[in-house]
Amino acid sequence: MVVAERGLPSVWLMAATVIGGTAAAGGANAINMVYDRDIDRLMERTKGRPMVTGEITPRAGLVFALGLEAGAFAWLWTTVNLLSAVLAVSATAFYVFVYTMWLKRKSEHNIVIGGAAGAVPVLVGWSAVTGSLGWAPVVLFAVIFWWTPPHFWALAIKYQADYSAASVPMLPSVREGRVVAVRIVLYTVLLWALTLLFAPVAGMGHVYLGSALVLGAVFMVLAVRLLHDTTPKAAMRLFGWSITYITVLFGAMALDQLV
Repeated sequence: MVVAERGLPSVWLMAATVIGGTAAAGGANAINMVYDRDIDRLMERTKGRPMVTGEITPRAGLVFALGLEAGAFAWLWTTVNLLSAVLAVSATAFYVFVYTMWLKRKSEHNIVIGGAAGAVPVLVGWSAVTGSLGWAPVVLFAVIFWWTPPHFWALAIKYQADYSAASVPMLPSVREGRVVAVRIVLYTVLLWALTLLFAPVAGMGHVYLGSALVLGAVFMVLAVRLLHDTTPKAAMRLFGWSITYITVLFGAMALDQLV
């Protein structure tokens, strides 16, 4: 939103967009928990979720989720704009129908394609400010799209046994560690290139470009190290950095425009 505004958007617009986006994302996650309650009970990481424990019934969870989605759409339409509202709810639909219901249990490419839902928020933020889209937000969408697989595969290495127990073909549970590490490196290369491409496309300055170069280099070093050490400990080191990476990268984007 800061990049689209070329400065600081109104506090009200930022708050309204975050509130609507949070509600839409919450609805998507709630629907996911309703649908996946059968496999969630088989995995250590998810067996404490309220659908599994019986704290919340599937019907109540679904009503809650759909209420969040309806509220998110109405809120964004009335306080931001229609395009942002449509984008936010379309991300939920993609996450639920394409990722959760179709790809998650059937394809090792589940998180690659399904991760597109997680990249939509940058489009919501851009359209909230401008009322339209363009090449800059499309490249930013691609940055999140390509960041998601190495980020999530690193986590999935640690929870490989969980996914195997639930028969979910997450890449680390169906491929050797070396294969997973190679793909993480390839996606990291593409991610790094896209972050650099964003600089000229969006007219970014030296603060962002320098940050993208350094942050991408660290990501690349950790990804290459995973080729030689595919243990969960090394994978979680990369996972932890991936969160820091995306946070600092977007912070540098905003700072670049504000200074």
